[in-house]
Amino acid sequence: MSGTAARGVRRTLWCEHALLPEGHRRGVRLGIDAAGRLDRVEVARRQDGDEILPGVTLPGLANTHSHAFHRALRGRTHDAGGTFWTWRERMYHVAARLDPDAYLALARAAYAEMALAGVTAVGEFHYVHHAPGGTPYADPNAMGRALEQAAAEAGVRLTLLDTLYLAGGLDAGGHLPPAPEQRRFTDRDADAWAQRVRALQEREDPQGDMLVGAAAHSVRAVPLDQLGRLTTLLPELGGDGPRLPLHVHVSEQPAENAACLAHHRRTPVRLLADAGLLDEHLTAVHATHLTTQDLHLLGEARAWASFCPTTERDLADGIGPARALREAGARLCLGSDQHAVIDLVEEARALEMHERLASGERGRFTPAQLLEAATGHGSIGRPDAGRLAVGAPADLAVLSLDTVRTAGSDPAQILLTATAADVTTVIRGGETIVAAGRHRLGDVARLLQDAISPLWEDA
Repeated sequence: MSGTAARGVRRTLWCEHALLPEGHRRGVRLGIDAAGRLDRVEVARRQDGDEILPGVTLPGLANTHSHAFHRALRGRTHDAGGTFWTWRERMYHVAARLDPDAYLALARAAYAEMALAGVTAVGEFHYVHHAPGGTPYADPNAMGRALEQAAAEAGVRLTLLDTLYLAGGLDAGGHLPPAPEQRRFTDRDADAWAQRVRALQEREDPQGDMLVGAAAHSVRAVPLDQLGRLTTLLPELGGDGPRLPLHVHVSEQPAENAACLAHHRRTPVRLLADAGLLDEHLTAVHATHLTTQDLHLLGEARAWASFCPTTERDLADGIGPARALREAGARLCLGSDQHAVIDLVEEARALEMHERLASGERGRFTPAQLLEAATGHGSIGRPDAGRLAVGAPADLAVLSLDTVRTAGSDPAQILLTATAADVTTVIRGGETIVAAGRHRLGDVARLLQDAISPLWEDA
């Protein structure tokens, strides 16, 4: 690609191939206005002065479920049997060693890795709020500010899903108090959480690079009365604008369902519905172990379901009912969650491949439907993004057609053959973030190494 133009500069790009809302097209000119939005999308011959994008241009990808600090766990949790409990112990180990500076370094590197993979927006499910032991920082949003700065420097739009986390777990007798290693995640109640969110909202970016959303960690971590309190708080926090997106871990493991049934006599989905939270603004993260009624409830509400296939198989959580949810009316999106892999192309392909394993059939999703899931920006409060169309943000990624993985591929089926390693160019808001496969921050592998190594020095 010629040039690395910044925001505020008009640009015209000529794409060898592009995936438009109506499908694959060859030879597409994209105009980007000074505000960083597309003002021209047309099938046309290349003209003098056009910047050339060889390969397949597609909308920038949306990583709708991220825990940035989990990136430090990659390649660290597979010994001693590699159980979920091995993983959780080491997750607490990393969390205990984070402060705002360490979190800035780690998240900046993780978000830069996302950008290299074609991600232009991330939903950060943020619950590491306080200092170890649970004492708030002088700025209660110090850790959230670190994430905001990290995303800005990495060139990725951020929806900070500030997470309500109150209890340490759930059993038949009710909610458990937080364990010592969980105290830095927890607030007093939903009203204390909302006070911190209001302070975050004062820093929202008018250009949309940083938005504030909401999350409730799970029905295990938030009692029913506090879930109900959210039904009042969320409209208040939305003010005159759209209601905040709400993300919740839902039915990730059978044990979660068993605990919810034992205490509440309801599934997690039914509990969220009874609390008044099941609507088109809700994203059910994982949604792996659902009943038939759960499927209908999520579908009737037009809720989102964020699948994270590489995490769900890494943690042996199971294969969720993706196609059944879509057929019921729910909308699908994707996330990399604990970042065992950061590759939204792989997440999209895994959506289809996991369905093939579960059903014994091929073609469960079309390539266009996989792209739709990989660009589920609406889940993180960005309904105008995720398509190459006039008026949409000029957020795009380009996949090479001449690597050993993609050579010979039909451009319309590129998500079934490519990987993150095939991303050559990423533009966000008209600004080049990745050019010729290199991030504007330089050596992202070195950034990751420098951020992660200190977290394990005393392990």
